[in-house]
Amino acid sequence: MQLSLQPLLPLLWDGTPLQTFLLLSAMLLILVQYLQRKRQHRNYPPSPPGLPILGNFFQIDYKNPRMTIQKLSKKYGNIFCTHMGNMTFMMVTGLPLIKEVLINQDQVFINRPHLPIRSRIFKSLGLVMSNGQEWKHQRRFALMTLKNFGLGKKTLEDRIREEARYLIEAIREEKGKPFDPHFQINNAVSNIICSITFGHRFEYYDSQFRELLKTLDNVTMIEAGWECQLFNIFPGIMKFLPGSHQKLFSEWKKLESFVEHVIKQHKENLNPEETSDFIDAYLKELSKDDIHSSFNEKNIVFCTLDLFFAGTETTSTTLRWALLYMVLYPEIQGKIQAEIDRVIGQSRQPTMADRENLPYTYAAVHEVQRMGDIVPFNVPRVAAVDTTVAGYQVSKGTMLTTNLTALHRDPKEWATPETFNPEHFLENGQFKKRESFLPFSAGKRACLGEQLARTELFLFFTCLLQKFTFQAPPNTQLNLDYRVGLIHSPLPYQICAIPRVM
Repeated sequence: MQLSLQPLLPLLWDGTPLQTFLLLSAMLLILVQYLQRKRQHRNYPPSPPGLPILGNFFQIDYKNPRMTIQKLSKKYGNIFCTHMGNMTFMMVTGLPLIKEVLINQDQVFINRPHLPIRSRIFKSLGLVMSNGQEWKHQRRFALMTLKNFGLGKKTLEDRIREEARYLIEAIREEKGKPFDPHFQINNAVSNIICSITFGHRFEYYDSQFRELLKTLDNVTMIEAGWECQLFNIFPGIMKFLPGSHQKLFSEWKKLESFVEHVIKQHKENLNPEETSDFIDAYLKELSKDDIHSSFNEKNIVFCTLDLFFAGTETTSTTLRWALLYMVLYPEIQGKIQAEIDRVIGQSRQPTMADRENLPYTYAAVHEVQRMGDIVPFNVPRVAAVDTTVAGYQVSKGTMLTTNLTALHRDPKEWATPETFNPEHFLENGQFKKRESFLPFSAGKRACLGEQLARTELFLFFTCLLQKFTFQAPPNTQLNLDYRVGLIHSPLPYQICAIPRVM
């Protein structure tokens, strides 16, 4: 006589308490994750022990992740992995390994990972999070359009110099009294990319645009928090729960709505014979018959958002670090100003042609980027196929992060790694490029706006130091405390901008 379990299963299911069902479900998830880890190659990179499902989630200090990663690097070496849910992150440290993954294996690690929180916001669209042919077509179009609107040409340089004059006047109005330069610098830098993408700049007293810049600042801070990282592990659960991740989605929606409104205005006023900005050029492209499928109404929004975000936050944050370092290192500020006075004087505005004759000033800009450490772990990539790195087996789908903090503070590469020292970029009094300096990343997915950012940083910084001496307010001790977000930025501070009288 044969017994069948089939008729018994519904009875067992009906009689199972909810607590038991949840416990069995949790055990099943743990078993699945355990089997997945066992299937990994035995020669997989080392990793710290973690909890079931959550992995190493609780081992990361989300208020200071750089410190956590540097400790793990010292313990596990130049290549190690951490786990969160079903995601594996490989951290690579040291110039040889960073070059290996970003340059030698750039085709293996050319794609962006589909993190749940990023997919929720960007849906794998735009310039930063897209992959494959979609990314290639969008990046090629963006670069071509930026060049058409002045990138690498004197027209864009003139636009930056004009904006520098507006910024100098706005700072002059502070009359040497303490002020927070955050949103004035934000506005000035953003106006450059806005003139390219939207076709016009925004006045510093424009309250609506200032609110938009605050929203931009908010999203850079919120996404790095633990609640947003937990969303990446449990997106199906977290989407129903309150928390900072919900704030992140609503803030991004504000930015998206702003761009959609601007695009709508462009559509209403579009002249096919004349394109004055990126949105016009994109709308003109959409009217063609033989375009790639990635050119569509939704992608124009996210490509514009990417340009707006990347063209505002990183460069303006670097300039805020620059002014803070000038206050904390007045002797270096004095050397820069002496060089500017000797080469340019006060009678004319600096140009990019002056850069070769201002090696100390140019070196100081690079040192701000090194010490400011704006994007400590680079923008993540993902392995498209199984590969080998430093003798370790790395599985397809492993996410790659590169330890730029350690690279830019490596005592083997820098004479005084923890000290602000422009001499790092000088040799016999001349500017010297450093191979171990990668603030814009490397390889085919290096920062699209690198040339624009370099031009803005040099011109804004030099123009400001030409006209002002920056000091701490009376009886105030400034420091290098920072905020942790997608971008590593200084805590809000106040300074005094003292007009220079020659």
